[in-house]
Amino acid sequence: MLGQRRLIPSTSMLLAFDAATRNGSFTAAAQELNLTQGAISRQVSALENQLGVALFKRIKKSIKLTETGEVYAKEVSVALRTVRNASLNAMSDTQGKTLNLAILPTFGMRWLMPRFPDFLKKNPQVTVNFTSKLSAFDFNNENLHAAIHFGYPDWPDTEGTFLMSEEAVPVASPLLIGEHVTRKATELTNVPLLHLETRPNAWKEWFTQNNLAPPTDKGMVLEQFSMLTQAAVAGLGVAMLPHFLIQSELERGELEILIDLPLENSAGYYLMTPKSHVNYSPVNALKEWLTSQTLDEQ
Repeated sequence: MLGQRRLIPSTSMLLAFDAATRNGSFTAAAQELNLTQGAISRQVSALENQLGVALFKRIKKSIKLTETGEVYAKEVSVALRTVRNASLNAMSDTQGKTLNLAILPTFGMRWLMPRFPDFLKKNPQVTVNFTSKLSAFDFNNENLHAAIHFGYPDWPDTEGTFLMSEEAVPVASPLLIGEHVTRKATELTNVPLLHLETRPNAWKEWFTQNNLAPPTDKGMVLEQFSMLTQAAVAGLGVAMLPHFLIQSELERGELEILIDLPLENSAGYYLMTPKSHVNYSPVNALKEWLTSQTLDEQ
């Protein structure tokens, strides 16, 4: 029993150690935690005594982590973040019905949000908090229960649920089409092409798929689908855009499909869930709802 207790230091020791690690001094750690420098020093010393290892090297008035201390600091930081997130969830939702969901910006705006009232109507007990991200989601460092991701379900320690594939086609403004004859794949090598930053090889893959050499001119690069869409509407070039994300522009005649040759893509949209939350009821409710929505459209 004594051995088990030794392996679980007090929270005050761990907080003092973590603050000293991040601030690089006992004095700064004391200011952060509203304690005295002596209190921080005593907590860290007590932690070292309990573990039986030196975590810091004391060099005059400065401190430096030992090799053991560096490894321990990283693991303690992750553990404290987990406890903070768990406490935040408990405080904000005593019923355990909060769902923190990361989404891709344009997918969220164009596809998910118009449909989401139906999810809330069917699951009124769930409070959903959204965050939009273009970069990869980090379940280890962010307080997320799930994420909607485009690509492949190959993240470690996660479960991926396939939602839908994507059919991207060459589109352009009628104004641009009036100036260029672009109804043949071979002619797209001579018109300005618009590129998405997160999918830099889309045009190259499309040309290769159609047995054509990609143009050497790189063309304009834009960060988000929404920016890419607006650039195409403004007649700045031809864009490779998913059909389901530009339905309204197609219906209004702001964009036209130039060539009905979709980009073949083995990637897709997935609901990614860390294994620690695969049995969390709001995640399961979202998974069931998303699956029903995508099946209805197939």
